[in-house]
Amino acid sequence: MSSPVEDRLALADVVARYARAVDRRDPAVLRSLFADDAEFVQPPGLVRRGHDPVLTGAGPIAEGVLVAVAHLHSTRHVLGQHVIDFDGDRARGELYCEAHHVYPSGDGYRDYTVSVRYRDEYRRVPDGWRIARRELVVDLTADREVRLLRSATE
Repeated sequence: MSSPVEDRLALADVVARYARAVDRRDPAVLRSLFADDAEFVQPPGLVRRGHDPVLTGAGPIAEGVLVAVAHLHSTRHVLGQHVIDFDGDRARGELYCEAHHVYPSGDGYRDYTVSVRYRDEYRRVPDGWRIARRELVVDLTADREVRLLRSATE
């Protein structure tokens, strides 16, 4: 059995790996962070018409998240506070995040920044902690011109 500190560190690693997997467009890592029967709940306003705001299953979640950012030049997820409440092999958490979505515009680039909270439920499986349910809550957005100093692949 792991200690509460080890469990907190493990979950901090899971959410950080999620952010990096999205930013690096890594479907295998993204899929590995979710329980097989996980749910990802998106705000209806961010979902294309005719698509379900709830994605179910690790594979469909990974695919859906990466399709949603595929048209962008790059993304950068900056994580903030992460509050976790444990209940044995399950936990609930709320994670703050600034998600930068960089896209080409005219001769330059713009950054559509979305301040979000992930309302998460986690489950311990034999291989470690996984996201069992993630609900994306948008608090505010901003759109501004930016200058790129590095390529998206550096």
